[in-house]
Amino acid sequence: MIHVILTRLPQIIRSPIGRLLPLVACFGLSLLFLSACAQNDVTALDERRPQLSLEAFFAGDTIAYGIFEDRFGNLKRQFRVNITGTVEDDVLILDEQFLYDDGERDSRTWRIKRTGIDDNGHIAYEGIAVDITGVASGLVAGNALNWRYDVTLDMGGTQLEVHFDDWIYQLDEHIALNRAYVSKYNIDIGSVSIVFVRGDAAAAIGPLNLESWLPLASAS
Repeated sequence: MIHVILTRLPQIIRSPIGRLLPLVACFGLSLLFLSACAQNDVTALDERRPQLSLEAFFAGDTIAYGIFEDRFGNLKRQFRVNITGTVEDDVLILDEQFLYDDGERDSRTWRIKRTGIDDNGHIAYEGIAVDITGVASGLVAGNALNWRYDVTLDMGGTQLEVHFDDWIYQLDEHIALNRAYVSKYNIDIGSVSIVFVRGDAAAAIGPLNLESWLPLASAS
């Protein structure tokens, strides 16, 4: 669900490996194999607990810590986030405020709505944000949300669209983990890992300092 990290993806895509992406896209069978790793079926998570409710988990104040790794597992960026969630007319609104380890700050507002139940009994959602291409769509099964969407980047006047395959797993009342796989032409570019902390746990350590990137012991 969090994709501000994309502000640095153009640098990765312009690398020698990134310039090979259009060529590799020609090999359809290879692409299907590579992309299959991230295309898991949410049905396998039906019995996982606690049952995830986006509206219940993200209502109120949530804090988050995250990292972005390139396709080789190299750490590229770290970030922290303060999130405020409200529900208005059945729409979950997430106000996300970011700070990165290089001092960059950013923000995003998601508007997410439950749209129904699919044939397998999974709860369906759709969401929009300013830099999302079209509409994000997702399914909740058991303790997890699979959330998929495209983001268009402006690379010096050239528009580049990348895809997010986003998985959020609620582990208990206060903690959820997020793994997001970023791809172009069905080839992995990198991944984002995030831990969300809400409720009493978030209140005990948040809101996070978004003024400067300080050692955790010095943050207030």
